[in-house]
Amino acid sequence: MPPTLASLVHHSALKLTVRAGADRLDVPVRWAHVSELADPVPYMEGGELLLITALKLDAEDPEAMRRYVRRLAGAGVVGLGFAVGVNYEEIPKALVDACADEPLPLLEVPRRTPFLAISKAVSAAIAADQYRAVTAGFAAQRELTKQALNSGPEGLLTALAAQVDGWAALYDASGTVVAAAPDWAGRRAARLTGEVERLRERPAPASSVVGGPEHEDRVELHSLGTGRRPRAALAVGTAAAPGTAERYAVHSAIALLTLTTERSRSLHAAEQRIGTAVLRMLLAGEPDHARAVAGDLYGGLLDAPFRMIVADSVPGARTTATGGDRLGTLAEALESAAARSGEAVLVVPEGERLVVLAADGGAAVAACVAWAADLEAARTSPERAGAEEDEIVVGLSAPAGPIAAAAAYKQAEQSLSVARRRGRVLVEHEQLAAGSVLPLLADDAVKAFADGLLRPLYEHDATGRGDLVASLRAWLSRHGQWDAAAADLGVHRHTLRYRMRRVEEILGRSLDDPDVRMELWLALKATSSEQ
Repeated sequence: MPPTLASLVHHSALKLTVRAGADRLDVPVRWAHVSELADPVPYMEGGELLLITALKLDAEDPEAMRRYVRRLAGAGVVGLGFAVGVNYEEIPKALVDACADEPLPLLEVPRRTPFLAISKAVSAAIAADQYRAVTAGFAAQRELTKQALNSGPEGLLTALAAQVDGWAALYDASGTVVAAAPDWAGRRAARLTGEVERLRERPAPASSVVGGPEHEDRVELHSLGTGRRPRAALAVGTAAAPGTAERYAVHSAIALLTLTTERSRSLHAAEQRIGTAVLRMLLAGEPDHARAVAGDLYGGLLDAPFRMIVADSVPGARTTATGGDRLGTLAEALESAAARSGEAVLVVPEGERLVVLAADGGAAVAACVAWAADLEAARTSPERAGAEEDEIVVGLSAPAGPIAAAAAYKQAEQSLSVARRRGRVLVEHEQLAAGSVLPLLADDAVKAFADGLLRPLYEHDATGRGDLVASLRAWLSRHGQWDAAAADLGVHRHTLRYRMRRVEEILGRSLDDPDVRMELWLALKATSSEQ
C-alpha cells in the first residue's frame, strides 16, 4: 500500500496532529512538497501533501484562505501540513475553517518536526511500497511460469486471475475464446469478440482498454505474437485499474503466452512442411507412403472420407493494410474450428493458393461454408457497395478417400474455376453435378463459338428466304422426328426435309453426325437469349 495521510499521522517520530478533514485521511500521498508561494498550484501534479509556514500568506484572512484552500483542492492536493512556531504560534482559525469547509485535511506540524523528516517518511514509504510491488511481481512471475510449464495456458490463466483478483481469457487467431478463468469468465470474454477483432487489425504488439467506472468491470486486451499479424489475444478483467504488482503479473503473462504462441508457430510451420509432403504423396497416388510420413499427426484423417478444399486469390486482388489476407484468415478459421472440435485438418499454403484436406461432415468444412457465406453477404450488403475488398474463390470437392485424392483435387479445381466464372465465393462439386450445364454456356468463349457456327443460318434467314434456324431448333428438339417437328412448325414434312438439307449445305456439316447435332443444339441454347 502507498503511504496515506493516516499512516503519516500514526508515524511516531513525526508527531502530526489532525486539525481538519479527519474523515479523509485514507487518501494516498504521492509526494510531500514544500512551497511558500501564494499560488503553488502551477507546480502541483496532484496527490501531494503540501507543507507550508504561511510565510507569504495572510492566514488570518477568512476570504483569502477560502480561495487558497479551494484552489489547492481543485489541483488535487490531498492534504496541507502547517508548521506552528515559525510564523504563527498556532494555526489561524481562518485556515482551519477553510480546510474544514472544503474539506481538505489539515495537519499541524510541531516546530521540532522538520519538513525534511516528513519528506523522508513519504519517500521511504513510497520506496517500500514499490519494493513490495516488485517483490510481489517477481513472485507472481515465478508462479505464472510454473503454471505455464505444468498446466499450460489454462493453468497460467487461473494463476493470473488470482493475482489480479479478476478474470483472464485467451483468444485464438480467429478471435474465439479457447480458455478462460474462472469458468464463468468465458461468457464475459465471448462478448468482447468484436473488440478483439478490431485489436487484431492493428500490428502487434497492441493493446486497448474496454469499460470503466460505468461498466461491470475494466478489461485490458493485449495482442500476442511478434509477427505482423497477431496470433492470439489476452483479456484481463478487473474491478479497477491494476496496481504495480498486478501490472507485473499481466506483463509476465503476456511474455509467457507470446513465447508459447511463437513456439506454436514454429511447430505449426514444421507441421505444414510435413503436410505438404503428405499432400504430394496423396496426389501422386501413394496413400501408404503418405500415411507412413504423417504418422499420428493427422489422426484418422487419411483413412476416413475427406473433402479437398482449394482456395485461390482472384488475380489483381490486394491484401489489407495490416498485412493480413483472406487466405490467411480462411486458414485460421478452418484450423480453429478443427481444434475446437478435436478433429485433424491438413492445411497447405501454395503461394497464392491454399489447399486443405478436412474430414467430410466435420467442423472445418462447415466453417469453410459459413466463412464463404459471410463473405458473400458482406460483398452484397448496401453499406459495402463499391468498397475495395480482398477477393477469393473456393472450390470444394465431393467426399473422397486416400486412393481418390487426385480426383478430389481435380474436382475442387473444377469447382473453383466455376466459382470464378460465376462471381461466387464458393462452389461445391455436388452443386455442379446436381445442376444444369446450360449456365456454363454463358461463357464468352462459348458464345463466340456459337455465334460463329450459326451466323450463316441467321444471315440466310435475314434475306427472307426461309426460317432455317427455327426449323433446326424444332427438328433437334424432336430428336429428328420429321412429322412431330413439322407439326410444331406448321409446315409439311417435305418442306422440313428440304430446309434441313439447306442447313447441311450452308454449314458444310452432316446432321447424321451426333457430335454435329450436339454442337448445334448447344449453340442454339447459347445464342437464344441474344438473338
